[in-house]
Amino acid sequence: MRVVFACAGTGGHINPAIAMANLIIKKEKDSKVIFIGTETGLENKLVKNAGYEIKHIRTGKILRELTLKNVTALINAYKGISDAKRILEEFKPDLVIGTGGYICGPVMKAAKKLKIPYMLHESNAFPGVAVKLLAKDAKCVMVGFDDARERLHKKANVIYTGTPAKFGEEDIFRLNKEQCLEKLNLNNINKRIILVTCGSQGAKRVNEVVLSMIKKYQDKNVYYILVTGDKNYDEVLKLKEEAEKEIGHSLDEFLRLEKFIFNMDEMYKVADLCITRAGAMTISELALSHNPSILIPLPTAAENHQFFNAKVLEQVDAARIIEQKDLTEQKLNDAVLEIIADNENINRMGENAAKVIVKNVEEKIYECIKMK
Repeated sequence: MRVVFACAGTGGHINPAIAMANLIIKKEKDSKVIFIGTETGLENKLVKNAGYEIKHIRTGKILRELTLKNVTALINAYKGISDAKRILEEFKPDLVIGTGGYICGPVMKAAKKLKIPYMLHESNAFPGVAVKLLAKDAKCVMVGFDDARERLHKKANVIYTGTPAKFGEEDIFRLNKEQCLEKLNLNNINKRIILVTCGSQGAKRVNEVVLSMIKKYQDKNVYYILVTGDKNYDEVLKLKEEAEKEIGHSLDEFLRLEKFIFNMDEMYKVADLCITRAGAMTISELALSHNPSILIPLPTAAENHQFFNAKVLEQVDAARIIEQKDLTEQKLNDAVLEIIADNENINRMGENAAKVIVKNVEEKIYECIKMK
């Protein structure tokens, strides 16, 4: 099987595509897979790290406002159709799969021109603009949440598969926690470990509140791993150094900063609690790893879809939601302390998270792919 994946921009679009590519290779070892992305996007790091080739096209993101930037974006998207057509003609795929985002437009238009079947995967409860526009001509649209069906074109072939993750529930439980702690250089931390990660891009506001909270409360029983995102790391490091000067001592016994984490399965294994955004992939990973969480939905997400993603875990008492407009040091600290009060509470919320696991995701997605 020869398959092209189109994905760009955020981990929420890129990681499901990588997971599906891994699935195809696992099922059919002689398959050939390539990715199409942009020259500067995060997809380059993630796709190359996963071991796949990526090719680039010109394209542009249409902003939800009246601006001349949209004219340039439309011109580049039109040019991207030609770029994508050339790549598809050279690779000769049996199938093209898009996982949402503005890059899907030109790639799927090129596939249609060449009479190559394409499929889409929408991870979120509220489908994005690209998926809505392209659904009608797709061979099928795979969705991560069942209620996404009613928000797509009635003629689209919509199939509820769940969202593929980079690891499965069984992978997490095969991991040895003590070995993970040692590998992550956390084996000398005899405290509650709180993982703070807000997706591939990080979150400036969350980073600032978490750092300010740690400076203010300095709880000797809690250790935070703050994943800042590449672009925010230097700024957060500077804020940490300024805070240390202000209080007169290091915060290293309470906090470790990381730009990005590739081995998230191991990090989930050692975390007692996760503070995260509420992207669809994150919701799936929290469920698979049985982790309690505090969810801070991205307020600028289209149609507020992260809030509705977060409700999935809140409704089974596996998470607490704090909207960013309400986020303060005290509110976040109170929520952390409430959840980690005892092991029974942590374990109960973790088991509740497992209730939202979609079973047999890989099998359902592979059945769709075989429909080509």
